[in-house]
Amino acid sequence: MARGPDLVGLTVLAMLSVRAAHPYELHRFIVDTHKDYVTGLPRSLYHAVGKLAGEELIVPVETGRQGRRPERTVYEITDEGRRQLASRLHALLETPHPDRRAFTAAVSLVGILPVSGALRALRTRAATIEGLLAGTDAHLRAMKDNGLPDLLMIEVDYERALNEAELAWVRRVIARLESGELDWAGTVRQDLLSQVLDGP
Repeated sequence: MARGPDLVGLTVLAMLSVRAAHPYELHRFIVDTHKDYVTGLPRSLYHAVGKLAGEELIVPVETGRQGRRPERTVYEITDEGRRQLASRLHALLETPHPDRRAFTAAVSLVGILPVSGALRALRTRAATIEGLLAGTDAHLRAMKDNGLPDLLMIEVDYERALNEAELAWVRRVIARLESGELDWAGTVRQDLLSQVLDGP
């Protein structure tokens, strides 16, 4: 059985791309910003940090203790971590996934990408959903032509309605980005990510 996207790891990379932090700070940020697609806290977060460190996508830079609190290790993202973050985020934005939490996660972290990159990914997603809707409509017509009652196709109609609603939302976001109404300049540190993606 195929595993879904690592949403916890993606979120850790995104947060560390803004600034170095220790896992407790990351935990508090996830809770305070209601990133509810992240489940299994705090164990899932510490597991993700350990896995990312093992893959050298993040590295420890400082270990300290305040008062009687346990030692806390501060991590920062590596250049390869930034590349992986951008790649994973683009993939989740571009390609519909059966687990709709994947898109929720990607949207919540979209400010990590340059606006131009977000636009490209969302346009690709819109085109993909348009294709899915066309295929679903053809399927529904074929089933109806075969005399199947609507009740036996109701779950297909439900999925179609969800895709149609998502397409309308994605188109609105694209329009807002294109017009400049929606802009996140100054809200995240995009300079380092852009530098890694664009190369020397």
